[in-house]
Amino acid sequence: MKTTSYVERTAAPAVRRAPRGRRALRLLGRAGLALLALAVVYLAATPDGRWLVRAGYEEGRILARRHPIAELVAAGSGVDARTRAKLQLVLAARAFAADSLGLDAGRSFTQYTDIGRDTLVLVLSGARRDTLAGTTWWFPVVGRVPYKGFWDRASGQAAAAALRADSLDAWLRPAGAFSTLGWFDDPLLNTTLAADTVDLTNTVIHELTHNTYYAPGQAAFNESFASFVGARGAERFFAGRGDTGRAAEAARRWADDQLLGAFWARLTQAVDSAYAAHPGDGPGVRARRVAARAAVTQWARGLLADSVAPLLSGARGRPVEPARRRRWADRVVLDNAALLARRTYARELPLFDQVLAREGGDVRRAVTRIVALAKSRKDDPYGAVRGWVGRP
Repeated sequence: MKTTSYVERTAAPAVRRAPRGRRALRLLGRAGLALLALAVVYLAATPDGRWLVRAGYEEGRILARRHPIAELVAAGSGVDARTRAKLQLVLAARAFAADSLGLDAGRSFTQYTDIGRDTLVLVLSGARRDTLAGTTWWFPVVGRVPYKGFWDRASGQAAAAALRADSLDAWLRPAGAFSTLGWFDDPLLNTTLAADTVDLTNTVIHELTHNTYYAPGQAAFNESFASFVGARGAERFFAGRGDTGRAAEAARRWADDQLLGAFWARLTQAVDSAYAAHPGDGPGVRARRVAARAAVTQWARGLLADSVAPLLSGARGRPVEPARRRRWADRVVLDNAALLARRTYARELPLFDQVLAREGGDVRRAVTRIVALAKSRKDDPYGAVRGWVGRP
């Protein structure tokens, strides 16, 4: 073993210790590099990490292709008259949302992006077949949500197939718009612009509602509240422009949403009761619950065709032959994944209208009231709204 003599030790220069502050900075820097390395490994090696990378890429692609709508609607822009009129409608709708409804519009929907395809994203929902337990995914900022988006059909179908292979229901469907909750200035997309004027206005106001208030982990409240503001806001928007026809159409579509929301709620209760009749666990019990659900689904299709379809606004005032109603009802997906997903966007819709009525029909006051109530009980925003509506 090599040792150091006394002379060598005393002759060696003294080691100067770095100040504590500098050492702390070095430690923080090393910790930061370590965390960055772990983040890179996570993003590259895990499915969730790769999904976040793809989401970031798609958002960057959307933002990079933006063009100011004000330039597109200007004379000489080369935009056709029909598209120009819809772009002008979007600017008017977002101004109405900010000025008359008090929504946080920021600079959202002041720019336009053509993403180069007719489907923005495919949304996947999943659920167990023998219980009303939905699949959820966790994401930064928004928390846990009962859906996940995919930007190409192959990835979405593969994820749906993986859920089904695990004996779960899976429902994959397209969506034409989404909100970054105010983190970015969301542009109008060509997939959103393709909607008719009533749905387009509804969508703009719906998404700006998410910018204004979004409770992490409360997907059903967030989406149902935004459905209410989008529908009632669109109705007031067209009424204020003297467009009574489109205002009435917005009201009819909101009535349809509530009618279907009541149907989804009734079906959910029926399925839950069927499951409750077969308590316990084990393959045999689970199989009996799935069989019981099949019987309820068959009953629900009859109810949808014979009782719900004739009341929808498209059928009112004109007869629709039973065979046609039955064909429509047979095409509606009614498994647990679809049922829970539909309930997310249409849960307790009449409750929001009750707030509106108590606020004298003023949508802005209703929005302010609902947001304040939701903030007061972030763990149960529906309970807060119900409690206020129930007061004398």
